[in-house]
Amino acid sequence: MTLSRKIILLVLSALFTAPQAFAQGEALKVVVNNLAYYRQKGEIKYLTNAKKSVDSLIKTRSDSSNLDKNIYKAIVYSSIAYIDSNNKLGNPPDFFDKTVLLVNRLGEHRKIYKYQTELDFAKRCLANVYIRNGFSNIKSLNFEDAVNSFKNAQIYSPRFGQINAYIAYANTKAGHLPEAAKYYSTLLTPDSVKTEYVIAASGIYKTMGDTAKALDVLERGRRLLPNEKSLLLEQAGIYNSQKNYRALEPLLQELLGAYGNNADVAFIAGSCYDYLEQYDRAESQYLRAIEINNAAYDPVFNLGLLYLKHAAGKKGEEATKDLQRSAQWLQKAYEMSPKNVNTLKLLQLIYQKNGNDIQLSNINNKLQQLTN
Repeated sequence: MTLSRKIILLVLSALFTAPQAFAQGEALKVVVNNLAYYRQKGEIKYLTNAKKSVDSLIKTRSDSSNLDKNIYKAIVYSSIAYIDSNNKLGNPPDFFDKTVLLVNRLGEHRKIYKYQTELDFAKRCLANVYIRNGFSNIKSLNFEDAVNSFKNAQIYSPRFGQINAYIAYANTKAGHLPEAAKYYSTLLTPDSVKTEYVIAASGIYKTMGDTAKALDVLERGRRLLPNEKSLLLEQAGIYNSQKNYRALEPLLQELLGAYGNNADVAFIAGSCYDYLEQYDRAESQYLRAIEINNAAYDPVFNLGLLYLKHAAGKKGEEATKDLQRSAQWLQKAYEMSPKNVNTLKLLQLIYQKNGNDIQLSNINNKLQQLTN
């Protein structure tokens, strides 16, 4: 339903439920008719006529205090403020501010309960104007003004939860991170939660250095959105960054099921299993990461290091095989990153262990070149 249609339906509803309004005479009917014409034809001249008609109702001090007349003025003025965003009607610069004052004054009237529907409509129009102004502020990078505009919108439309997201976003852009996190957190309910709100709130807490709250937000988000695997990925990413592999391990089965073709996820799983000394699983995931992305250095290096650790606990032929595997993958890692001293030092250790003097001499020369 369009805004103009809502206007007419609300006005007509007010007339039918409040017969005393007809006592104001033909001028009030003209206001209603012009709003109806605007709805039908979309021509802005009818808004001008509606304003002229409603203004003609209010000339004396007595008129200015008349609730019936002023509620229609509020409907017309707030409608114009919202619909005529480019001010084609040529209203003065303070038109919107005066409309706000009018609506506020009506809200304090002791008999406004008779026109609560109409007043709520006027308030929604004001909220929409403030929201529009807020996005205009964001576009022009005036983030402080955007925060204020959205907060004003919330005053007039407190039940529109989406405004909390607007305030949170504007606060983020303005650098008010605690405020932004607070507003995003209000949206983490069954009725309003969205994946982007959870990730945004978690990201803010991570930026603030509070990973405990970031994880708490993700846990809440996963309870509310159990099928949203991106939240699982975010949670796993935090545990991986913390090297909290004990907490990460229970997530791996579901994570690998959801992101089976993701090289980064395979590498994270390999690193976790590696740390927990589940070497077969670690080997499998490193190889999977390399299969998906053979240009990635880290899984190649880690796989070479894994085989070196394997060899340390073995003897004879088994140890020799693991050292050969380790040398193979570390040599590949060296080719991918020729200036990485750590890779060369590991190769140096391997060739010392297996007595390969030719390769050892070659590695020593490369190390000397890099360290001199």
